[in-house]
Amino acid sequence: MDNVPTRSTIMDTNSYRGDAPDELPDSDRQLVNRREQLLGPAYRLFYQKPVHLVRGEGAYVWDAHGTQYLDVYNNVVSVGHCHPAVAEAVGRQLRVLNTHTRYLHEGIVDYAQRLLATMPAELDQVMFMCTGSEANDLAVRVAQVATGARGVIVTREAYHGTSALTSGLSPALGSGQPLADFVRLVDAPDTYRGRDGSAFAADVRAAIDDLVGAGFGFAALLADSIFSSDGVLPGEQGMLREAVDEARRRGGMFIADEVQPGFARTGEAFWGFARHGVVPDLVTMGKPMGNGFPVSGMAARAEALAPFATTLPYFNTFGGNPVAMAAGQAVLDVIEQEGLQQHSGEVGARLLCALQELGDRHPQVGDVRGAGLFIGFELVRDPSAKTPDKQLALQTVEALRERRVLTSVAGPHGNVLKLRPPLAFQERDIDWLVSALDEALGELAAQ
Repeated sequence: MDNVPTRSTIMDTNSYRGDAPDELPDSDRQLVNRREQLLGPAYRLFYQKPVHLVRGEGAYVWDAHGTQYLDVYNNVVSVGHCHPAVAEAVGRQLRVLNTHTRYLHEGIVDYAQRLLATMPAELDQVMFMCTGSEANDLAVRVAQVATGARGVIVTREAYHGTSALTSGLSPALGSGQPLADFVRLVDAPDTYRGRDGSAFAADVRAAIDDLVGAGFGFAALLADSIFSSDGVLPGEQGMLREAVDEARRRGGMFIADEVQPGFARTGEAFWGFARHGVVPDLVTMGKPMGNGFPVSGMAARAEALAPFATTLPYFNTFGGNPVAMAAGQAVLDVIEQEGLQQHSGEVGARLLCALQELGDRHPQVGDVRGAGLFIGFELVRDPSAKTPDKQLALQTVEALRERRVLTSVAGPHGNVLKLRPPLAFQERDIDWLVSALDEALGELAAQ
C-alpha cells in the first residue's frame, strides 16, 4: 500500500510568503516582522496580505483598520465569535474556581452526562482533554490496547493532530512529516468522481490485509465523517456503514473524529457520524466544544475503554477543568436555545442551492456539495475531465479576501474552497458570500 503523504494543503497552500511586503500597511508589516522574529518559522499566516484581526461578533470579524469581514471558515468559534453566553459562563466560573480533575466537582459530571445524552446510548463514558490532537492521541492508544494491535487506517489527506502520535496519522501535514509505519492510507469516498462507499470499504479491506500481513494487526479505522481535509466529501447518508462494518468484522474499532463535523454543523444530525447510521466505538471532539476555549473530549463504549482505563491511569492537568466545563455547557445551551442544528440545516440548504446556481453560471466550478453549514466548492480546469485547478482556487481565496470574505482551501489538490462559517451565519450573509464569489470568478475568468 502507498504510504507516502501528499503535499500539505492545510498549512502551506494558502499561506503568506512575504512576496510583496510593501503592499501591507506599515503597522501590519511591522507586526509580521516581529512575529517572524519572536515566534520562529514554523507558524503560518493566511493570505498574501495577512489579515490583522482585533474583534469578532457572530459570523463577522474586524481588522485593526476597522474593516468588517464575513468569516466563512471558522468552526473554532462554532456558535459565533465572542458569544456573550459563553463569555459570561467562562468569566463567572473563572472568578470562582479553576482546578484539575483530581478533586470532586459537579461541573465535569454534569457536562459529561449532558454531552453523552446527545450520543447513542452505546457511548456511555467520556474523558476530557484540551485539544483535538490529545483526544485523537488518546483514542488511538485506547484502540490499540483494546485490540492488542497497532495498525491504523486514515484517509489520504486526513488531519488528526499535532502530537507525535497524531502527526504520524496526518498526511495533510505534508511530505516533511513522515507517517507512522503502522499507518495505511486509503482514498476518501468521492461521489463527484464516482467513488462510493463500497469502493471505500474495498480499500479499507485491502489496507487491513496489508497491516495484518506486515505484522501490525488492525486496531482502528480513524475517519472524519465529512472528510473535511480530503475536500469536504459528505456523500450520501449511510455511505460509511459498509467500511465500518468491515473494520469491526476484522476485529478493529471505528474512531469518529468529530472535531469538524460535530456539534450540529451538518444540520441533519448533531454528530457527523449519525448521518451514516453508525455507532462508533470511540468519538473524538475538540475546537467547537468550547467556542474558542480549549476543551476536547473522547466518548467511548465502556467495553472499548475498559482495557486501557483499568491498566493505565490517565491525567490531563487542565482537561475537564471547571472553566472548560462551563464553556462546554454554555455551547450546548446556545445550540439548543438558538435552534442551531435546525438553523444549520435550513440556512445551509439555502446556501448550497445558491452556490449550485452560481456554479451553473461558471464552467470552472466542477462540483458544489455539502451538509448543513459545511460546503465544498470545487474548482476545475476542465469540467468534463474534472481536472483540479489549484491555482484558480488560490486566486479565488485571495480575491474573496479583497471582497472581505475569509475562507481557505482543502483537498489533496488544494482546489476545493472550504466553506465552513460559524453557526451564527445568517441567511442575509448568503448574498454577501455568493456575490463575492460571483465577482471573483468572473474577474479571474476575464484575465
